[in-house]
Amino acid sequence: MKQKKVKPPFYKGLFFQIILSILAGILVGYLFPKLGLALKPLGDGFVKLIKMIIAPLVFGVVVVGIAKVGNIKTVGRIGGKTLLYFEIITTLALIIGMVVANVTNPGKGMNIDPSTLTTTEIEAKTQGAELPSEAEFLLNIIPDSAVGAFINNSMLQVLLISCLFGFALVHVGGHTSETILDLLEKVNKVLFKIMDYIMKLTAIATFGAMAFAVSQYGMDTLVSFGKLFIAMTIACLAFLLVLAIITRVFLGLSLWKLVLYIREEIMLAFATGSSEAVMPQLMDKFEHAGCSRAVVGLVVPTGYSFNLDGASLYLSLALVFLAQATGIDLSLVDQIMILGVLLLTSKGMAGIPGSAFVALSATAAATGSIPIAAIALMLAPDRFMGNYRTTVNIIGYAVATFIIARWERLLDINRAKDTLDGRITYLPNNTEVNASNLTDSNVS
Repeated sequence: MKQKKVKPPFYKGLFFQIILSILAGILVGYLFPKLGLALKPLGDGFVKLIKMIIAPLVFGVVVVGIAKVGNIKTVGRIGGKTLLYFEIITTLALIIGMVVANVTNPGKGMNIDPSTLTTTEIEAKTQGAELPSEAEFLLNIIPDSAVGAFINNSMLQVLLISCLFGFALVHVGGHTSETILDLLEKVNKVLFKIMDYIMKLTAIATFGAMAFAVSQYGMDTLVSFGKLFIAMTIACLAFLLVLAIITRVFLGLSLWKLVLYIREEIMLAFATGSSEAVMPQLMDKFEHAGCSRAVVGLVVPTGYSFNLDGASLYLSLALVFLAQATGIDLSLVDQIMILGVLLLTSKGMAGIPGSAFVALSATAAATGSIPIAAIALMLAPDRFMGNYRTTVNIIGYAVATFIIARWERLLDINRAKDTLDGRITYLPNNTEVNASNLTDSNVS
Protein backbone atom coordinates (compact mmCIF):
# COMPACT_ATOMS: atom_id res chain seq x y z
CA MET A 1 0.00 0.00 0.00
CA LYS A 2 1.31 3.43 -1.01
CA GLN A 3 2.13 5.61 1.99
CA LYS A 4 0.32 8.93 1.97
CA LYS A 5 2.22 12.15 2.42
CA VAL A 6 1.12 14.44 5.22
CA LYS A 7 0.21 18.01 4.47
CA PRO A 8 2.64 20.47 6.14
CA PRO A 9 1.17 22.85 8.76
CA PHE A 10 -0.34 26.01 7.23
CA TYR A 11 2.20 28.23 9.01
CA LYS A 12 5.00 26.60 7.02
CA GLY A 13 3.37 27.63 3.74
CA LEU A 14 5.04 30.48 1.83
CA PHE A 15 1.77 32.33 1.27
CA PHE A 16 1.02 32.50 5.01
CA GLN A 17 4.58 33.64 5.74
CA ILE A 18 4.38 36.42 3.13
CA ILE A 19 1.04 37.70 4.45
CA LEU A 20 2.41 37.68 8.01
CA SER A 21 5.55 39.51 6.84
CA ILE A 22 3.50 42.19 5.07
CA LEU A 23 1.38 42.82 8.17
CA ALA A 24 4.45 42.88 10.43
CA GLY A 25 6.22 45.24 8.02
CA ILE A 26 3.26 47.66 8.01
CA LEU A 27 3.15 47.68 11.82
CA VAL A 28 6.90 48.23 12.21
CA GLY A 29 6.92 50.93 9.52
CA TYR A 30 4.03 52.76 11.18
CA LEU A 31 5.11 52.40 14.84
CA PHE A 32 8.90 52.57 14.39
CA PRO A 33 9.58 54.60 11.24
CA LYS A 34 13.32 54.93 11.85
CA LEU A 35 13.68 51.17 12.17
CA GLY A 36 11.55 50.72 9.05
CA LEU A 37 13.87 52.94 7.03
CA ALA A 38 16.86 50.95 8.27
CA LEU A 39 15.27 47.72 6.98
CA LYS A 40 15.41 48.85 3.34
CA PRO A 41 18.48 46.68 2.51
CA LEU A 42 16.48 43.51 3.24
CA GLY A 43 14.14 44.08 0.31
CA ASP A 44 16.80 45.59 -1.95
CA GLY A 45 19.22 42.73 -1.30
CA PHE A 46 16.60 40.13 -2.15
CA VAL A 47 15.71 41.82 -5.45
CA LYS A 48 19.43 42.04 -6.32
CA LEU A 49 19.81 38.30 -5.67
CA ILE A 50 16.93 37.60 -8.04
CA LYS A 51 18.33 39.94 -10.71
CA MET A 52 21.65 38.14 -10.39
CA ILE A 53 20.11 34.92 -11.67
CA ILE A 54 17.49 36.18 -14.16
CA ALA A 55 19.66 36.70 -17.27
CA PRO A 56 21.32 33.25 -17.34
CA LEU A 57 18.03 31.59 -16.39
CA VAL A 58 16.11 33.32 -19.21
CA PHE A 59 18.88 32.37 -21.64
CA GLY A 60 18.73 28.71 -20.63
CA VAL A 61 14.93 28.48 -20.70
CA VAL A 62 14.55 30.25 -24.07
CA VAL A 63 17.33 28.31 -25.83
CA VAL A 64 16.08 24.94 -24.60
CA GLY A 65 12.50 25.90 -25.48
CA ILE A 66 13.39 26.90 -29.05
CA ALA A 67 15.59 23.84 -29.55
CA LYS A 68 12.81 21.51 -28.39
CA VAL A 69 10.22 23.17 -30.64
CA GLY A 70 12.70 22.72 -33.47
CA ASN A 71 10.84 25.02 -35.86
CA ILE A 72 12.02 28.60 -36.31
CA LYS A 73 8.80 29.63 -38.08
CA THR A 74 6.81 28.47 -35.06
CA VAL A 75 8.99 30.55 -32.73
CA GLY A 76 8.58 33.61 -34.98
CA ARG A 77 4.83 33.09 -35.02
CA ILE A 78 4.78 32.89 -31.21
CA GLY A 79 6.66 36.20 -31.03
CA GLY A 80 4.31 37.91 -33.48
CA LYS A 81 1.17 36.73 -31.71
CA THR A 82 2.67 37.75 -28.36
CA LEU A 83 3.27 41.35 -29.48
CA LEU A 84 -0.21 41.56 -31.06
CA TYR A 85 -1.86 40.31 -27.87
CA PHE A 86 0.18 42.72 -25.73
CA GLU A 87 -0.80 45.69 -27.88
CA ILE A 88 -4.52 44.86 -27.66
CA ILE A 89 -4.50 44.22 -23.90
CA THR A 90 -2.44 47.28 -22.92
CA THR A 91 -4.73 49.46 -25.07
CA LEU A 92 -7.74 48.08 -23.17
CA ALA A 93 -5.94 48.85 -19.90
CA LEU A 94 -5.30 52.46 -20.97
CA ILE A 95 -8.96 52.92 -21.91
CA ILE A 96 -10.22 51.40 -18.65
CA GLY A 97 -7.94 53.65 -16.58
CA MET A 98 -9.18 56.73 -18.39
CA VAL A 99 -12.86 55.77 -18.14
CA VAL A 100 -12.59 55.06 -14.40
CA ALA A 101 -10.87 58.42 -13.81
CA ASN A 102 -13.70 60.23 -15.61
CA VAL A 103 -16.38 58.36 -13.67
CA THR A 104 -14.85 58.60 -10.17
CA ASN A 105 -13.25 62.09 -10.49
CA PRO A 106 -10.48 61.40 -7.92
CA GLY A 107 -8.83 64.81 -8.39
CA LYS A 108 -11.93 66.95 -8.33
CA GLY A 109 -11.91 69.67 -5.68
CA MET A 110 -8.15 69.60 -4.97
CA ASN A 111 -7.69 72.99 -6.73
CA ILE A 112 -3.90 72.84 -6.87
CA ASP A 113 -2.02 75.70 -8.52
CA PRO A 114 0.64 74.19 -10.86
CA SER A 115 2.81 77.32 -10.44
CA THR A 116 3.45 76.31 -6.83
CA LEU A 117 5.00 73.02 -7.97
CA THR A 118 8.52 72.36 -9.20
CA THR A 119 10.04 69.76 -11.50
CA THR A 120 13.22 69.45 -9.42
CA GLU A 121 12.09 66.33 -7.56
CA ILE A 122 10.86 64.72 -10.77
CA GLU A 123 14.25 65.27 -12.40
CA ALA A 124 15.94 63.68 -9.38
CA LYS A 125 13.54 60.73 -9.55
CA THR A 126 14.11 60.11 -13.26
CA GLN A 127 17.84 60.93 -13.16
CA GLY A 128 17.39 62.92 -16.36
CA ALA A 129 16.25 59.83 -18.29
CA GLU A 130 14.09 60.17 -21.39
CA LEU A 131 12.00 57.69 -23.35
CA PRO A 132 13.94 56.51 -26.41
CA SER A 133 12.69 57.18 -29.93
CA GLU A 134 11.46 54.25 -32.01
CA ALA A 135 14.84 53.93 -33.76
CA GLU A 136 16.76 54.19 -30.48
CA PHE A 137 14.49 51.61 -28.86
CA LEU A 138 15.12 49.10 -31.65
CA LEU A 139 18.87 49.76 -31.64
CA ASN A 140 18.99 49.37 -27.86
CA ILE A 141 17.75 45.79 -28.26
CA ILE A 142 21.10 45.01 -29.89
CA PRO A 143 23.80 44.84 -27.17
CA ASP A 144 27.28 46.28 -27.62
CA SER A 145 28.54 42.82 -26.71
CA ALA A 146 26.99 39.49 -25.84
CA VAL A 147 28.54 39.64 -22.39
CA GLY A 148 27.30 43.22 -21.90
CA ALA A 149 23.66 42.13 -22.24
CA PHE A 150 24.09 39.81 -19.26
CA ILE A 151 26.11 42.32 -17.24
CA ASN A 152 23.47 45.05 -17.73
CA ASN A 153 20.64 42.55 -17.15
CA SER A 154 18.80 43.93 -20.20
CA MET A 155 15.90 41.53 -20.80
CA LEU A 156 15.31 42.31 -24.48
CA GLN A 157 19.01 42.06 -25.26
CA VAL A 158 19.29 38.73 -23.43
CA LEU A 159 16.17 37.56 -25.25
CA LEU A 160 17.70 38.49 -28.64
CA ILE A 161 20.89 36.55 -27.89
CA SER A 162 18.88 33.61 -26.59
CA CYS A 163 16.75 33.46 -29.76
CA LEU A 164 19.79 33.66 -32.04
CA PHE A 165 21.56 30.94 -30.05
CA GLY A 166 18.44 28.75 -30.11
CA PHE A 167 17.96 29.23 -33.87
CA ALA A 168 21.61 28.35 -34.49
CA LEU A 169 21.27 25.26 -32.31
CA VAL A 170 18.30 24.09 -34.39
CA HIS A 171 20.21 24.64 -37.64
CA VAL A 172 23.42 22.95 -36.50
CA GLY A 173 21.57 19.86 -35.26
CA GLY A 174 23.22 16.48 -34.78
CA HIS A 175 25.39 15.44 -31.88
CA THR A 176 26.64 19.00 -31.24
CA SER A 177 23.14 20.32 -30.61
CA GLU A 178 22.22 17.33 -28.47
CA THR A 179 25.31 17.79 -26.30
CA ILE A 180 24.75 21.54 -25.80
CA LEU A 181 21.03 21.03 -25.17
CA ASP A 182 21.74 18.35 -22.57
CA LEU A 183 24.27 20.64 -20.86
CA LEU A 184 21.84 23.59 -20.82
CA GLU A 185 19.08 21.46 -19.29
CA LYS A 186 21.44 20.43 -16.50
CA VAL A 187 22.51 24.06 -15.99
CA ASN A 188 18.85 25.10 -15.80
CA LYS A 189 18.27 22.59 -13.01
CA VAL A 190 21.17 24.10 -11.08
CA LEU A 191 19.89 27.66 -11.64
CA PHE A 192 16.41 26.76 -10.43
CA LYS A 193 17.98 25.16 -7.37
CA ILE A 194 19.78 28.44 -6.67
CA MET A 195 16.39 30.15 -7.01
CA ASP A 196 15.07 27.72 -4.41
CA TYR A 197 17.81 28.88 -2.01
CA ILE A 198 17.03 32.56 -2.65
CA MET A 199 13.29 32.04 -2.14
CA LYS A 200 13.94 30.93 1.43
CA LEU A 201 14.60 34.62 2.14
CA THR A 202 11.20 35.69 0.81
CA ALA A 203 9.53 36.36 4.17
CA ILE A 204 12.47 38.45 5.44
CA ALA A 205 12.62 40.46 2.21
CA THR A 206 8.87 41.09 2.22
CA PHE A 207 9.00 42.32 5.82
CA GLY A 208 11.85 44.74 5.07
CA ALA A 209 10.28 46.09 1.88
CA MET A 210 6.91 46.84 3.50
CA ALA A 211 8.44 48.33 6.63
CA PHE A 212 10.51 50.70 4.50
CA ALA A 213 7.60 51.68 2.24
CA VAL A 214 5.32 52.59 5.15
CA SER A 215 8.15 54.37 7.02
CA GLN A 216 9.19 56.48 4.05
CA TYR A 217 5.78 57.50 2.77
CA GLY A 218 3.61 57.07 5.86
CA MET A 219 -0.04 56.17 6.24
CA ASP A 220 -0.91 59.86 5.78
CA THR A 221 -0.26 59.43 2.06
CA LEU A 222 -2.94 56.76 1.88
CA VAL A 223 -5.43 59.10 3.55
CA SER A 224 -4.64 62.27 1.58
CA PHE A 225 -4.79 60.48 -1.77
CA GLY A 226 -7.63 58.19 -0.71
CA LYS A 227 -9.83 58.96 -3.73
CA LEU A 228 -6.97 58.22 -6.10
CA PHE A 229 -6.27 54.85 -4.46
CA ILE A 230 -9.96 53.97 -4.59
CA ALA A 231 -10.10 54.90 -8.28
CA MET A 232 -7.00 52.79 -9.00
CA THR A 233 -8.54 49.87 -7.11
CA ILE A 234 -11.73 50.12 -9.19
CA ALA A 235 -9.67 50.32 -12.41
CA CYS A 236 -7.64 47.24 -11.44
CA LEU A 237 -10.78 45.25 -10.59
CA ALA A 238 -12.45 46.28 -13.85
CA PHE A 239 -9.40 45.21 -15.83
CA LEU A 240 -9.17 41.91 -13.97
CA LEU A 241 -12.82 41.31 -14.86
CA VAL A 242 -11.86 41.70 -18.52
CA LEU A 243 -8.99 39.23 -18.04
CA ALA A 244 -11.37 36.82 -16.28
CA ILE A 245 -13.71 36.89 -19.29
CA ILE A 246 -10.79 36.35 -21.70
CA THR A 247 -9.46 33.48 -19.59
CA ARG A 248 -12.86 31.78 -19.43
CA VAL A 249 -13.76 32.28 -23.10
CA PHE A 250 -10.40 31.41 -24.70
CA LEU A 251 -9.05 28.90 -22.18
CA GLY A 252 -12.04 27.56 -20.29
CA LEU A 253 -10.07 28.29 -17.11
CA SER A 254 -10.85 30.33 -14.00
CA LEU A 255 -8.78 33.48 -13.48
CA TRP A 256 -9.40 33.18 -9.75
CA LYS A 257 -7.81 29.71 -9.70
CA LEU A 258 -4.90 31.01 -11.74
CA VAL A 259 -4.44 33.86 -9.25
CA LEU A 260 -4.49 31.36 -6.37
CA TYR A 261 -1.87 29.27 -8.19
CA ILE A 262 0.56 32.21 -8.30
CA ARG A 263 -0.58 33.85 -5.05
CA GLU A 264 2.88 33.74 -3.44
CA GLU A 265 4.43 35.51 -6.42
CA ILE A 266 1.64 38.11 -6.48
CA MET A 267 2.07 38.94 -2.79
CA LEU A 268 5.86 39.05 -3.09
CA ALA A 269 5.66 41.37 -6.10
CA PHE A 270 3.14 43.54 -4.24
CA ALA A 271 5.44 43.90 -1.25
CA THR A 272 8.68 44.54 -3.16
CA GLY A 273 7.12 46.50 -6.03
CA SER A 274 9.31 44.51 -8.43
CA SER A 275 8.21 42.23 -11.27
CA GLU A 276 11.76 40.93 -11.59
CA ALA A 277 11.60 39.51 -8.08
CA VAL A 278 9.16 36.82 -9.22
CA MET A 279 9.99 36.29 -12.90
CA PRO A 280 11.97 33.04 -12.47
CA GLN A 281 9.33 31.46 -10.21
CA LEU A 282 6.55 32.43 -12.62
CA MET A 283 8.39 30.86 -15.55
CA ASP A 284 8.83 27.63 -13.60
CA LYS A 285 5.18 27.56 -12.49
CA PHE A 286 3.78 28.27 -15.95
CA GLU A 287 5.82 25.47 -17.47
CA HIS A 288 4.72 23.15 -14.67
CA ALA A 289 1.08 24.01 -15.43
CA GLY A 290 1.36 22.79 -19.02
CA CYS A 291 2.70 25.78 -21.00
CA SER A 292 5.44 25.03 -23.52
CA ARG A 293 8.91 26.09 -22.41
CA ALA A 294 9.35 28.04 -25.65
CA VAL A 295 6.18 30.04 -25.00
CA VAL A 296 7.10 30.70 -21.36
CA GLY A 297 10.62 31.76 -22.30
CA LEU A 298 9.43 34.20 -24.94
CA VAL A 299 6.24 35.61 -23.39
CA VAL A 300 7.32 36.35 -19.81
CA PRO A 301 10.57 38.30 -20.52
CA THR A 302 8.94 40.11 -23.46
CA GLY A 303 5.95 40.95 -21.28
CA TYR A 304 8.33 42.62 -18.82
CA SER A 305 8.93 45.31 -21.45
CA PHE A 306 5.72 45.33 -23.49
CA ASN A 307 2.84 43.99 -21.39
CA LEU A 308 2.75 46.45 -18.50
CA ASP A 309 -0.98 46.24 -17.90
CA GLY A 310 -0.83 47.76 -14.43
CA ALA A 311 1.39 50.60 -15.62
CA SER A 312 -1.02 51.34 -18.50
CA LEU A 313 -3.97 51.56 -16.07
CA TYR A 314 -1.96 53.87 -13.85
CA LEU A 315 -0.71 56.22 -16.58
CA SER A 316 -4.09 57.03 -18.11
CA LEU A 317 -5.78 57.34 -14.72
CA ALA A 318 -2.98 59.50 -13.30
CA LEU A 319 -3.03 61.97 -16.19
CA VAL A 320 -6.78 62.54 -15.92
CA PHE A 321 -6.39 62.81 -12.13
CA LEU A 322 -3.70 65.48 -12.53
CA ALA A 323 -5.90 67.46 -14.91
CA GLN A 324 -8.77 67.34 -12.41
CA ALA A 325 -6.50 68.25 -9.47
CA THR A 326 -5.15 71.33 -11.29
CA GLY A 327 -8.58 72.45 -12.57
CA ILE A 328 -7.92 71.64 -16.24
CA ASP A 329 -10.97 70.57 -18.23
CA LEU A 330 -9.96 67.89 -20.71
CA SER A 331 -12.22 67.62 -23.74
CA LEU A 332 -12.91 64.28 -25.41
CA VAL A 333 -10.44 65.22 -28.16
CA ASP A 334 -7.77 66.01 -25.54
CA GLN A 335 -8.27 62.64 -23.88
CA ILE A 336 -8.16 60.77 -27.18
CA MET A 337 -4.91 62.56 -27.96
CA ILE A 338 -3.50 61.60 -24.55
CA LEU A 339 -4.55 58.00 -25.18
CA GLY A 340 -2.81 58.00 -28.56
CA VAL A 341 0.43 59.32 -27.09
CA LEU A 342 0.26 56.82 -24.21
CA LEU A 343 0.12 53.97 -26.74
CA LEU A 344 3.70 54.95 -27.57
CA THR A 345 5.07 56.24 -24.26
CA SER A 346 3.76 53.27 -22.25
CA LYS A 347 5.93 50.84 -24.23
CA GLY A 348 9.52 50.10 -23.35
CA MET A 349 9.48 51.73 -19.90
CA ALA A 350 11.18 48.78 -18.18
CA GLY A 351 14.70 49.52 -17.01
CA ILE A 352 14.35 53.33 -17.18
CA PRO A 353 14.86 55.12 -13.82
CA GLY A 354 11.54 56.53 -12.61
CA SER A 355 9.90 55.05 -15.72
CA ALA A 356 6.36 56.03 -14.71
CA PHE A 357 7.38 59.67 -14.26
CA VAL A 358 9.29 59.65 -17.53
CA ALA A 359 6.19 58.35 -19.35
CA LEU A 360 3.89 60.82 -17.57
CA SER A 361 6.20 63.75 -18.33
CA ALA A 362 6.68 62.71 -21.97
CA THR A 363 2.92 62.40 -22.48
CA ALA A 364 2.18 65.74 -20.78
CA ALA A 365 4.85 67.45 -22.89
CA ALA A 366 3.64 65.85 -26.14
CA THR A 367 -0.02 66.79 -25.67
CA GLY A 368 0.43 70.12 -23.89
CA SER A 369 -2.81 69.51 -21.98
CA ILE A 370 -1.28 69.18 -18.51
CA PRO A 371 1.61 71.19 -16.97
CA ILE A 372 4.69 68.99 -16.53
CA ALA A 373 5.15 70.43 -13.01
CA ALA A 374 1.84 68.83 -12.02
CA ILE A 375 3.51 65.40 -12.33
CA ALA A 376 5.20 66.21 -9.00
CA LEU A 377 1.87 65.53 -7.29
CA MET A 378 2.37 61.83 -8.01
CA LEU A 379 5.64 61.61 -6.05
CA ALA A 380 3.87 60.89 -2.76
CA PRO A 381 1.44 58.16 -3.84
CA ASP A 382 3.68 56.60 -6.51
CA ARG A 383 5.38 54.04 -4.25
CA PHE A 384 2.04 52.57 -3.22
CA MET A 385 0.76 52.86 -6.79
CA GLY A 386 3.80 50.84 -7.80
CA ASN A 387 2.41 47.96 -5.74
CA TYR A 388 -0.83 48.14 -7.73
CA ARG A 389 1.02 48.28 -11.05
CA THR A 390 3.28 45.35 -10.29
CA THR A 391 0.45 43.15 -9.01
CA VAL A 392 -1.66 43.65 -12.14
CA ASN A 393 1.43 43.20 -14.34
CA ILE A 394 2.07 39.78 -12.80
CA ILE A 395 -1.50 38.60 -13.42
CA GLY A 396 -1.23 39.97 -16.95
CA TYR A 397 1.93 37.89 -17.59
CA ALA A 398 0.10 34.79 -16.39
CA VAL A 399 -2.94 35.22 -18.63
CA ALA A 400 -0.79 36.16 -21.63
CA THR A 401 1.37 33.04 -21.28
CA PHE A 402 -1.60 30.69 -21.16
CA ILE A 403 -3.41 32.50 -24.01
CA ILE A 404 -0.39 32.41 -26.36
CA ALA A 405 0.34 28.78 -25.47
CA ARG A 406 -3.26 27.79 -26.24
CA TRP A 407 -3.27 29.91 -29.41
CA GLU A 408 -0.21 28.00 -30.66
CA ARG A 409 -1.57 24.64 -29.43
CA LEU A 410 1.40 24.41 -27.07
CA LEU A 411 -0.67 24.21 -23.89
CA ASP A 412 -1.52 20.92 -22.21
CA ILE A 413 -5.00 22.08 -21.23
CA ASN A 414 -5.77 18.98 -19.17
CA ARG A 415 -2.62 19.45 -17.12
CA ALA A 416 -3.46 23.15 -16.73
CA LYS A 417 -6.91 22.29 -15.37
CA ASP A 418 -5.52 19.61 -13.05
CA THR A 419 -2.89 22.02 -11.73
CA LEU A 420 -5.27 24.93 -11.16
CA ASP A 421 -7.85 22.61 -9.58
CA GLY A 422 -5.21 21.30 -7.17
CA ARG A 423 -5.05 17.74 -8.49
CA ILE A 424 -1.40 18.33 -9.38
CA THR A 425 0.44 20.41 -6.80
CA TYR A 426 3.45 22.52 -7.66
CA LEU A 427 6.60 22.14 -5.60
CA PRO A 428 9.81 24.10 -6.28
CA ASN A 429 12.63 22.87 -8.49
CA ASN A 430 10.48 21.09 -11.11
CA THR A 431 8.88 18.59 -8.76
CA GLU A 432 5.21 17.77 -8.35
CA VAL A 433 2.84 15.91 -6.10
CA ASN A 434 -0.33 14.17 -7.19
CA ALA A 435 -3.11 15.30 -4.87
CA SER A 436 -4.51 11.78 -4.67
CA ASN A 437 -1.45 10.81 -2.63
CA LEU A 438 -2.03 13.50 -0.01
CA THR A 439 -4.18 13.50 3.08
CA ASP A 440 -5.31 17.00 2.06
CA SER A 441 -5.36 18.25 -1.52
CA ASN A 442 -4.14 21.78 -0.65
CA VAL A 443 -0.44 21.95 -0.06
CA SER A 444 0.96 25.37 0.67
